[in-house]
Amino acid sequence: MNLPPEDPTMMTRRTMLRQTGVQLGAMALASLGASRVRAASEFTPGVHFAPRARRVVYLFMSGAPSQLDLFDYKPGLKKLYDTDLPDSVRQGQRITTMTSGQDRFPLAPSRFQFAQHGETGTWVSELLPHTAKIVDRLAIVSSMHTEAINHDPAITFMMTGNEQPGRPSMGAWLSYGLGAANDDLPTFLVLHASWSGRKDAQALFSRLWGPGFLPSTHQGVSLRSEGDPVLYLSNPPGVGATTRRRMLDTLGKLNQRQHERTGDPEVATRIAQYEMAFRMQSSVPALTDLSDEPDHTFELYGPDSRKAGTFAASCLLARRLVERDVRFIQIYHRGWDQHENLPSDLRLQCRDVDQASAALILDLEQRGLLEDTLVVWGGEFGRTVYCQGPLTEDNYGRDHHPRCFTMWMAGGGIRPGARVGKTDDFSYNIVERPVHVHDLNATLLHCLGLDHTRLTYRFQGRDFRLTDVHGEIVHELLA
Repeated sequence: MNLPPEDPTMMTRRTMLRQTGVQLGAMALASLGASRVRAASEFTPGVHFAPRARRVVYLFMSGAPSQLDLFDYKPGLKKLYDTDLPDSVRQGQRITTMTSGQDRFPLAPSRFQFAQHGETGTWVSELLPHTAKIVDRLAIVSSMHTEAINHDPAITFMMTGNEQPGRPSMGAWLSYGLGAANDDLPTFLVLHASWSGRKDAQALFSRLWGPGFLPSTHQGVSLRSEGDPVLYLSNPPGVGATTRRRMLDTLGKLNQRQHERTGDPEVATRIAQYEMAFRMQSSVPALTDLSDEPDHTFELYGPDSRKAGTFAASCLLARRLVERDVRFIQIYHRGWDQHENLPSDLRLQCRDVDQASAALILDLEQRGLLEDTLVVWGGEFGRTVYCQGPLTEDNYGRDHHPRCFTMWMAGGGIRPGARVGKTDDFSYNIVERPVHVHDLNATLLHCLGLDHTRLTYRFQGRDFRLTDVHGEIVHELLA
């Protein structure tokens, strides 16, 4: 087989088939994996039409915020306090096992005050005073819906377009479709913010920002709030920058030889990632050093912005990433799963995110960055109008509700002040302009100049896309 004597481990199927030149073997290789290599090599990153946005900041409220207590104002519920949810409203729809055993489903009106804000007269809860001040800059969708009824499948669906793990995340799709705009930072960065509500929050797995079957160069990179922002980014003791550069050059040559032998695209990815890590040794510390930010910026984002790892600090860091042209920035804020003690826990959660979310919009706007940056805020589904567990005038909890929830967007390609969709008097069913998760993703891709039906990747003999075989652009949201 003429294997190189210094590398006896290279007796792989791919190596054997290439060296023997057997056509039947080559055909088998094509059916097993060559389509993946071909798709990766033939695709040229770029937009399908003129984009309105260059990048995305996705503020994800993991656990599902209660639309009834934040945006979806239902004043008529107050007179129905502690009455049963009518069968005509539920219509036999499935509910979770957490409330399916209850003897009744008592209606729990929001205990928070709502008021109209801005020229649009949009109703916003007292829990979001800073968001209320910028409400005319936002496009709000009140009619989001999904099939998933439990957290992990629902979050996976929001992030990848499928309830089952294994698909590429949205950030990975954008990295694949648009390519990098900054040579010194990853195309896709993920931040995990601390939270003040219930501490036993839903776990988040790295596959939510993973590449799926795309080349691993497109995966998201998590920044840590303590110690090195990225693990193993610093050189070990006794290793300087010059030594590190020589090591990488030698390692790069070895990896290049392996790539020439095997044609494995993951080897090329490994080379690129080593080089990116070397450049990040200088770019990341400069990014996370906030000492050059003036006091008025910290005041805009709130006092928590000086505390590493908070949502406010993450939003300020997101603005710095936008300035450096990172394609996809995701901030996860956990703890929104209020099955009980909603009035107290929801207040804490909103205090974490309200001022910082609004500040991010204002900060981007005053720097001229909002017009080509798309900001998204929301969770994986909504909450029920009926109470889970004991209901009192001061306390209640809400179960999962996939049939309607609220999200907002702002920035590149989005029409300020747009209001899409309506729910019934119980915030239980959608009565006007439903917007599915696939529709949302199709619309976000459209703002970035990507046709969601054409952004595909061939894997295991099939073309995959973020929106699967679904998705319609929500034109009412577009500027």
